[in-house]
Amino acid sequence: MVDKFDHLVSSMNRRVFMKNSMYSLGSAALASLFGGNSIESLMGNNLGLPHFTPKVKRVIYLFQSGAPSQLELFDHKPKLKEMFGQELPASIRGNQRVTGMTSNQKSFPIAMGDFNFGQYGQSGAWISDIMPHHHKIADELCFIKTMHTEAINHDPAVTFVQTGSQQAGRPSIGSWLSYGLGSENDNLPTFVVLLSRGVPGGQPLYAKLWGNGFLPSQHQGVMFRSGDDPVLYLKDPQGVDRDSRRIMLDYLEKMHQNQFEKTKDDRINAKIAQYEMAFRMQMSVPETLDLSQEPSYIFDQYGPDSRTPGTFAYNCILARKLAENGVRFVQLYQMGWDFHGNLPNQIRAITKTVDQPSAALIKDLKQRGMLEDTLVIWGGEFGRGAYSQGKLSKENYGRDHHPRCFTIWMAGAGVKKGITFGQTDDFGYNVVSDPVHVHDFQATLLHLMGIDHERFTYKFQGRRYRLTDVQGTVVKDILS
Repeated sequence: MVDKFDHLVSSMNRRVFMKNSMYSLGSAALASLFGGNSIESLMGNNLGLPHFTPKVKRVIYLFQSGAPSQLELFDHKPKLKEMFGQELPASIRGNQRVTGMTSNQKSFPIAMGDFNFGQYGQSGAWISDIMPHHHKIADELCFIKTMHTEAINHDPAVTFVQTGSQQAGRPSIGSWLSYGLGSENDNLPTFVVLLSRGVPGGQPLYAKLWGNGFLPSQHQGVMFRSGDDPVLYLKDPQGVDRDSRRIMLDYLEKMHQNQFEKTKDDRINAKIAQYEMAFRMQMSVPETLDLSQEPSYIFDQYGPDSRTPGTFAYNCILARKLAENGVRFVQLYQMGWDFHGNLPNQIRAITKTVDQPSAALIKDLKQRGMLEDTLVIWGGEFGRGAYSQGKLSKENYGRDHHPRCFTIWMAGAGVKKGITFGQTDDFGYNVVSDPVHVHDFQATLLHLMGIDHERFTYKFQGRRYRLTDVQGTVVKDILS
């Protein structure tokens, strides 16, 4: 008898009692105020967020995996052509850490192929001739030329940009936003991931990049695949109809609730929320991913690949549709930017698949009035160095990893249009003014979503964690 009483006391302490009271009376009241929305859709809003009025409702992050070379795309450096084949001055290179792929090189000859730059729009932004569709949106873009990171290899660098840590196990940006702000659409995930490949090869991507880490599991990114089965295990087995599935889920929820009353384990509530979301997605996902009703001019705008599932262009249209339907964070990974050799030919090939759809997405969002509250981000995990890796000719050279400076662009809600922020040296090798660290970028992104990155924390294993760890400063000069 005493053991049973002790178990009851331990399972009904003051904190648990208050929490369960909130789940019952509080959730019922909230649900009525919010038009009957389910508790799992409201749980993301019980943190006092947003901290202030957000400028951005949703984000589409066009992540270019493999590290695009800023020197052939956006960071115009005539010095590289003038000094082609000459040794990169030691004063410029300094004591920078390099990868094992170039650490044994005896010389570091400056490389630049036959790429031409021009200034476009009223802003006069410098853009390469291999990105002609970007020329037309120059005045919509906010270029940051001075991004930098500590990570020198792909896996830790991508992990760092996406999660704020070079080690796996932390929540991704989309998971943080899902946890903090909740959903705009009960029938679709808050955080969706799309994958596409530019050219053969390239760096692999892992689910840890869109994982929930130590946050509740319903906040992990949901990867939508191309083809007839976009979400694995979402369809009912043969012979099971929707009514039967509903009955099964209702009984399963009762079993979970009984278990929760015994254990007070919040992971049970997360599991219930996931099952319910999957049930709703059975109807919403096929409808949202159906592009058959898109007019021909949209496919023409996004380019010749836009009718082929799994391509970057096709996924850009999906990203717009998902954003249109209330998905808060869409992460589109384009693989294939890792050019340690044959860079001039390879980068021309991949930009043909990326340039037009990226520009079309900005135009499409703008014509729908969505660019006013949607933020689009374009960029990779680090940049490329000014010297050639391996043999050098204008037609065939490679570039090694370069964490000291690289370029990204942002467009849409909350950021200034037609500006270039930050300056690098004549070799595109070092930051001269206005450095922007990865944590600064993350702090700025959260700020645009109405979140103070220093106050947005989650306690795990005795420590309060945040996306920006213990660093990060909002880049106020780029904010509109």
